[in-house]
Amino acid sequence: MPCTVIVGAFWGDEGKGKIISYLALKDKVDCCVRTGSVNAAHTVWMKGKRYALHMVPAGFLNQKCRLLIGAGANVHVGKFLEEVELTKVHNRIGVDYQASIIEEKHAIQDKTSAHLKGIGTTGWGVGPALEERVRRTAKLARDIPELQPYLADVSTEVNEGIDAGKNVLLEGTQGFMLSLFYGTYPYVTGRDTSAAAICSEAGVGPTRVDDVLIVYKSFITRVGAGPLPGEISKEEAIKRGWFETAAGTGRDRRSAPFDFELARKVAKINGATQAAVTKLDSLFPKCQGVREFNALPLEAKQFIKEIEKTTGVPVVLIGTGPDALDIIDRR
Repeated sequence: MPCTVIVGAFWGDEGKGKIISYLALKDKVDCCVRTGSVNAAHTVWMKGKRYALHMVPAGFLNQKCRLLIGAGANVHVGKFLEEVELTKVHNRIGVDYQASIIEEKHAIQDKTSAHLKGIGTTGWGVGPALEERVRRTAKLARDIPELQPYLADVSTEVNEGIDAGKNVLLEGTQGFMLSLFYGTYPYVTGRDTSAAAICSEAGVGPTRVDDVLIVYKSFITRVGAGPLPGEISKEEAIKRGWFETAAGTGRDRRSAPFDFELARKVAKINGATQAAVTKLDSLFPKCQGVREFNALPLEAKQFIKEIEKTTGVPVVLIGTGPDALDIIDRR
């Protein structure tokens, strides 16, 4: 498909990095555009090596994929340069000249501001950086000498690519339930995280999108404060094999069982046309490494079919292990 939006369904950590990296490799994606900011990491595993990326798009595994960071994103210059060196993508990554910059002062404000205490922010400084952008006083990528070799007009490049029939992925960060507008306010992030917002940050109009692929995990996790319906204890999460730590911050992830009604709601608001389910092997260990739907145990198949029935969205990709290629592809 020429243009697909990848959006997280719950409170983040759904495995978007895995799905994006798989699509980049399998579908030979031409262009991958990252939106959002440094406060969320996408985890990618390939041949036993783990990457936790805050800035570089997860599609980097495809050596021919053009990587871009949209105008609506916030760029942490140090982390960006560090990850460019790590992934060796110097000659194929671009940053929109109007993307805004996170400075050290923003991280300090994030950690010391009284009104943010108890919210559970990551401390990267994203909220204060966004406040400055709204005040029209933020530095932009075009103002930063170190970013000059990477500057790009992302919206023009992406739209010309779509016109040419190229395969484009728009890579959202965080999860929909952290949306500033639709999430569990005030325990949310500083931006909207919906599919529509991903399009806006990348500079792509909604009529140019062919598919919205919503990513679910077989159970729900969130970090920081705020409500989590059905939350279980850390001890119970460990017992079930659901206990995780956040890729970006190392914080413990709180856990809860899959919420079918919430899955239905977020699919509707985001206009999902396809769904992915990751970590099926955490819920059903016999699924580990399986790459054919018919080889799944009956209870795992029933779980997938229940998601499809409740949401009305076909589950086309199923993650059964950590590697980028540990996927059942039903497309």
